[in-house]
Amino acid sequence: MMYCENLLVRIGEEMHPLLKEVSERLGIEDNIRQCSIDMLNAYGKKIVAEHSRQVANEAKRLAILYQEDFEAAEIAGYLHDISVTIQRDKHIEIAEYLDLDVLPEERAYPLIIHQKLSSEIARIVFGILDERILSAICCHSTLKANPTKMDLILFIADKIKWDQGGIPPYNDLVQEGLNKSLEDGVFAFVKYLYDNKSCLKVIHPWLVDAYNYLGMRLGSEPNII
Repeated sequence: MMYCENLLVRIGEEMHPLLKEVSERLGIEDNIRQCSIDMLNAYGKKIVAEHSRQVANEAKRLAILYQEDFEAAEIAGYLHDISVTIQRDKHIEIAEYLDLDVLPEERAYPLIIHQKLSSEIARIVFGILDERILSAICCHSTLKANPTKMDLILFIADKIKWDQGGIPPYNDLVQEGLNKSLEDGVFAFVKYLYDNKSCLKVIHPWLVDAYNYLGMRLGSEPNII
């Protein structure tokens, strides 16, 4: 199945200088998995590279378990944080250059827009065509209302294989939920965030939408945040 164009096909296109720089640092190997890791390492993002590898493996495992396209899930995992190749203080600038909808919460805490930028880099630089992959990357930090199975898989794989070291404090809640269903496992994490929302830098509206959507789907009748 074709997920993308040739990795180097877009380098000659007009693009923001920082995106062009990222494009030009792609290796010649026509392998998204290895190229993404090599690129992250080239930018000194070794921790993110290892995190992405682990998320990709977990997304593949979950996709097999829940009967989704495991190759697409794996690719989404490798590329979900690829925007760390762009310096953080340029994230809003790049988002505006790409005509992305920049929400007030993202302006207040620009790190959170990295999910949208990673999706765009996957599309523009890596030539990803598969909308399931692009959608999952675009909401992997916050999720959103009416998520696809691929969205859910990448979202929770990213949380299971977090990059903070040790076992995540919500791990048991998530695993207990996943024993019931994929949606239950995801909602367990989203509810954990809601219960600890005072610790969040911002409350992203997509997260609110996901919380209420999943709560209604699972019959939890959540309070609107």
